[in-house]
Amino acid sequence: MFPIAQAHVHDVVLVSDAAIRSAQDALWASMRIVAEPGGAASLAALLEGGYAPGRDERVGILISGGNTSAVNFG
Repeated sequence: MFPIAQAHVHDVVLVSDAAIRSAQDALWASMRIVAEPGGAASLAALLEGGYAPGRDERVGILISGGNTSAVNFG
C-alpha cells in the first residue's frame, strides 16, 4: 500500500475523534447508516471543513461499517 499512497496521495487531512463521532451520528440520523470510525473519517473532513471541494469538483466518499461494534446511536 505504501508505494501506491506515495505515488498518488497528494494531501492528508487530519480530523479529530469528536469530528468522526459527529459524522457517524450524522450518517445515522439522516440515513440510518452505521459507519465505523475509519469509514466516517472522510465525511468528518468534509463536515468540519478540513477539506473544501473546489467549485466544480465532484467528491465521492467511501463509507464502511464492517468493523463496527455495538454503538448507541440516538
